[in-house]
Amino acid sequence: MVDTSAYLTEDQMISLALVAGLLLISKLRDMLDSSGLLAAMLVGLTVSILGHWTWLVILVIFLFVGSVATKWRFEEKRALAIHESNEGARGWRNVMANSAAASMVAIISWFGEGDWYYLAATCSVSVALSDTLASEIGSLDVRTRSIITLEAVPPGTNGGMSPTGTVAALLGALIIAGGAVLLAPIYGESMSAASFFVTVTIVGWLGCQVDSILGELLENKGYIGKHTVNFLATLSGVAMAVIVASRFL
Repeated sequence: MVDTSAYLTEDQMISLALVAGLLLISKLRDMLDSSGLLAAMLVGLTVSILGHWTWLVILVIFLFVGSVATKWRFEEKRALAIHESNEGARGWRNVMANSAAASMVAIISWFGEGDWYYLAATCSVSVALSDTLASEIGSLDVRTRSIITLEAVPPGTNGGMSPTGTVAALLGALIIAGGAVLLAPIYGESMSAASFFVTVTIVGWLGCQVDSILGELLENKGYIGKHTVNFLATLSGVAMAVIVASRFL
């Protein structure tokens, strides 16, 4: 019998097990299509091995909660033509749009030194789930208004915000913040739990607003697409985390 411990560290073996579990569950629950599964495998290996397996757990939380929100009242969204295509199964573009920023942080952490990596990675995922819940839950709220002009717009409009969507966005950020705080001692995060929780929550919610602003100013005018907007919003979460880490901690 081959002794895997001679080749892999304990953290790396946990990472491989988590990636395998992620792919199996995603396939069984139709959370990802074939291209999404391949992208998830690449992202999972990158963030867990170059970063840490706790980062992958945070991404799994995002994927699971986001998938549940996507399929929530799906037929109503379909009737309004604001549903996700492919019966809600996410493809590689969606996976990369929401996790590429965390992957970039993992790559940087592998080659550099710093104490901001876990915060930045979790903040990017916080933005992703905050935006996903705001879109999937808030899209059915008829009280939607433009984030720029505050004029009434149809539900599901890019750049639209609603009371329900705003609360859902905060919920998404709170979920990731809670999970990140619970996993922080395993990763070895030195920031206090309270500071970490508040930072990830606020950055996640603000990043969702960045997504809405980009959606109205750039996506609606055809300058960039939905997935680019999502990526830039999650990247803004990384930027805000770096600012917090460098100036206030």
